[in-house]
Amino acid sequence: MIAQLSGTVSHLADDRLVLDVNGVGYLLQVSRAVLSQGLRGGQSLTLPVETQVREDAITLFGFSTHEEQAWFRLLQTVQGVGARVALAILAILPPENLQLAIAAQDKVQITRADGVGPKLAVRILTELKDKALGPGFAVSPVAALPAAANTNAAQDAISALTNLGYGRSEAAAAIARAAQNLGASAALNDLITSGLKELAA
Repeated sequence: MIAQLSGTVSHLADDRLVLDVNGVGYLLQVSRAVLSQGLRGGQSLTLPVETQVREDAITLFGFSTHEEQAWFRLLQTVQGVGARVALAILAILPPENLQLAIAAQDKVQITRADGVGPKLAVRILTELKDKALGPGFAVSPVAALPAAANTNAAQDAISALTNLGYGRSEAAAAIARAAQNLGASAALNDLITSGLKELAA
């Protein structure tokens, strides 16, 4: 299997490119994050690659980061999510925003992606809630917090809720929602209080 390719861009299209690697052109379907880099012909490029083998085709997918690739894989563990839908989700929600949406169980954000209806969005949120926030995954729960959030206070608030017996994923989800509601300067006590209200709702 091909895990990474380094070469020069020889052709660009809407959602794919051809990467020339030592005279061999590899056609890759690429994420929007790759295309948003302002690529041009002749430019050197290294991409993490996911290889998918089907009966009638071998398809290569290129990503901007290994984190994006990990999410592409994780999304496809959900029934009804194939490569096309996974790329559509990542096109509107980069990894950190996708994790925030899952932590907050935000169905509206997920249904913004082409090919994702309400039922599939609920399935994605339900099945990935623990996996996406579990230990060892590419992005930490604190990375799912709003960018301006006080991450030290948020981390302490998550720890406080887990010490009270709540699971880490539900604690992270509650604090993510609390941080959104309270704003960037929220104090630790306020985050804990708001997080507990979220859990009791």
